[in-house]
Amino acid sequence: MVLRTPGDPPPLPTEPIADYTDSQTHTQNEGGARFIQNDSRSSLLTSTWYSTRDLAACLRVNTSTLRRWRTARPPQGPPFVSVSERVIMYSALDVEEWLRRHRTVPRREA
Repeated sequence: MVLRTPGDPPPLPTEPIADYTDSQTHTQNEGGARFIQNDSRSSLLTSTWYSTRDLAACLRVNTSTLRRWRTARPPQGPPFVSVSERVIMYSALDVEEWLRRHRTVPRREA
């Protein structure tokens, strides 16, 4: 049992938002887009995805911060996917990698 206080952000989903079963193999460029040889092997398709609101709660920042990072030139923050004009999604794998790259480990002075 997890105890939560009123100011805590909502818990993040532990399951992928969508479960796709398209295992079609793409071997050519379609409309200029590059495709992976076999979509069923792509870790992005099987990973957890977060909305802007979910990720903001997880990182304890405002949604406007994520929006500002996305629209900065060059873009900042974790990698994102524009699903549509109004829907932006973040892969948990990308967010974890971004956090690792931005982690600071203080050195102990000898």
